[in-house]
Amino acid sequence: MPKKEQQSACPPVTDLRSALALLKTLPGEYVETDTEVDPHAELSGVYRYVGAGGTCQRPTRKNGPVMVFNRIKGFDDISVAIGLNGSRKRVSHFLNCEPEKLGHLLKDSVQNPIAPVEIEGASAVCQEVVHLASDADFDLRKLLPAPTNTEEDAGPYITMGLCYASDPETGESDITIHRLCVQSSDELSMWLTPGRHIDAFRMKAEAAGKPLPISISIGVDPAIEIAACFEPPTTPLGFDELSVAGALRGRAVEMVKCKTINEKAIAHAEIVIEGELLPNVRVREDQNTNTGKAMPEFPGYTGEAKEAIPVIKVKAVTHRQKPIWRTTVGPGEEHVNMAGIPTEASILDMVGRAMPGKLLNVFAHSAGGGKLLAVMQFKKSAPVDEGRQRQAALLAFSAFPELKHVILVDEDVDIFDSDDVMWAMQTRYQGDVDTVFIPGVRCHPLDPS
Repeated sequence: MPKKEQQSACPPVTDLRSALALLKTLPGEYVETDTEVDPHAELSGVYRYVGAGGTCQRPTRKNGPVMVFNRIKGFDDISVAIGLNGSRKRVSHFLNCEPEKLGHLLKDSVQNPIAPVEIEGASAVCQEVVHLASDADFDLRKLLPAPTNTEEDAGPYITMGLCYASDPETGESDITIHRLCVQSSDELSMWLTPGRHIDAFRMKAEAAGKPLPISISIGVDPAIEIAACFEPPTTPLGFDELSVAGALRGRAVEMVKCKTINEKAIAHAEIVIEGELLPNVRVREDQNTNTGKAMPEFPGYTGEAKEAIPVIKVKAVTHRQKPIWRTTVGPGEEHVNMAGIPTEASILDMVGRAMPGKLLNVFAHSAGGGKLLAVMQFKKSAPVDEGRQRQAALLAFSAFPELKHVILVDEDVDIFDSDDVMWAMQTRYQGDVDTVFIPGVRCHPLDPS
């Protein structure tokens, strides 16, 4: 059945539940189980074999179905969904776009943003149930089934929390995904890699001696999860990535005012955590386990626990009736697609403005976790174009500073087929002549080399 016919039989994707409903109509894309699973190390371990094709050690293409666990040990009336964006084909269904054109779609959406809008709290399903930190029995560890991916993890992690905060000086907002570790009944640690917008907001608030209000929306429309992964210079400081998600859907993302802080959250989210980033407060990430490890990260290695990172003091948790928790594992195709497709869009935009019509497509390759490696398909239409492909690579490094390697191929090479790319390297490439090094450039802080 053609994809458009498949989707016409199902309501459009507007939130996590409608995304799952769509997947149920697609053969081999959805699995759920009523067998009880422990969020401590077991849940992710089951997904590793069923949904991630047997391995999560390497961030390579091992595409299995989305998994939904309906019975979580120690938690009632809450399920867990993992791997939603774990294949490029699934993302193409969510965004109604051919897989090889997703980077172009994201690029166009950045250029035609639709700003989010605020709705009344009574209409926001994310606030159907409210738990206040002032309640005597409030405990994040009992409310939220945040998984521990391995026995060595620093603690339970929120890996798919859409963090939303605003510049305390300008009021401009940003949304992004960060590594959040549950540290106590009402505290989360937050690792912010250098250059992230929310960290800039946090530093401004801290300089003024004030906390930064922050909401964490969990379980949302996959379009938001992907749009949130854009970075500068494509989305500069003050650019709200929710407007990219609005463009992808052709309608504004609906937000709602939080119950306990001066900030907004995604109205259709399954779960929202409300809190404040505390000024001048730091915590050791593995203070509860002393393992020295954080969690498995996108390059396929376990990240080191950070010695001193900011703390979020939680004020409230709100959620839908019978909510669905959303999680992922760092090394895998889900991270590749969420980080990589915006990377492709950024490179297409930068090179396209400098060299119109020359860069045909980009693939942020799975082996680099969507961040470290890009395969660029460059069109040379005349002898004078020889050499310009190297300039295009330099522009790619400028567009995405966390990029480590670029492979340039001609227009007859299928950039999404690693065998085709390797064939082109063996027959058209001489390492001592065709390799260009840029010394002393910093890549991603999680690059294990």
